[in-house]
Amino acid sequence: MGPRLSWHAFVLLFANPERFMAWSRWAAPLFGALAVAAGVLGLYLGWSAPPDYQQGATVRILFIHIASAWMSEFVYACLAVASLLALVWRQMLADAAAQAAAPLGAGFTVLALVTGSLWGRPMWGTYWVWDARLTSVLALLLIYLAYIALRASMDDETKGGRAAAILALVGAVNLPIIHYSVTWWNTLHQGASVFRSGGSALAPVFYWPAILVALSYMSAFGSLWLVRIRGEIWRRRADAAALRAARG
Repeated sequence: MGPRLSWHAFVLLFANPERFMAWSRWAAPLFGALAVAAGVLGLYLGWSAPPDYQQGATVRILFIHIASAWMSEFVYACLAVASLLALVWRQMLADAAAQAAAPLGAGFTVLALVTGSLWGRPMWGTYWVWDARLTSVLALLLIYLAYIALRASMDDETKGGRAAAILALVGAVNLPIIHYSVTWWNTLHQGASVFRSGGSALAPVFYWPAILVALSYMSAFGSLWLVRIRGEIWRRRADAAALRAARG
């Protein structure tokens, strides 16, 4: 079997709705439990950490902001990959996964922008500046909203899904812009402070809470994403059954 057929078989194996429904039935609550455990521990350690010598107590906002900023990009990457699979292999599960991810990604992006503004007010003296990083993240939110609106605006669900998938793939160009914006332009936003060459710039007392909250966010997304995909699969099955009954 050649590489192309092997990859195609791999995609079909993990895109089987019945296999997904069986796996997600226990995976979703497991991810949810992990999210609660990591979130409680991370927020406890973050809240009990001493004030930063420059930022004071404002540093605690970053435990929420950093993780939500990471997730805004990670969720969009998941949406883009699912959209690509839906376009190339025309798989219902991939299309449902993309549709289910968009509102979750928009929520993380809103949280990143709000917490970033709350942090920026005491640090920069203003809630908002048209900084390259802030502006590109705002553009990401608008792409999320455009994706959701495009799907909702079309009566033909298949055509709406394909049009939204193309939009998602075009919008993925914004991800490297967000990531490298602090390198390509002079900005107020600081560069990478957790994952960077030479090690983290955060002291361990701040590093571990940030990592735990990020793990909590990722687990929460995994749980909610699986639940939303399951709901979307059940809805599509119900619509298909109703259509067959009407035709019969």
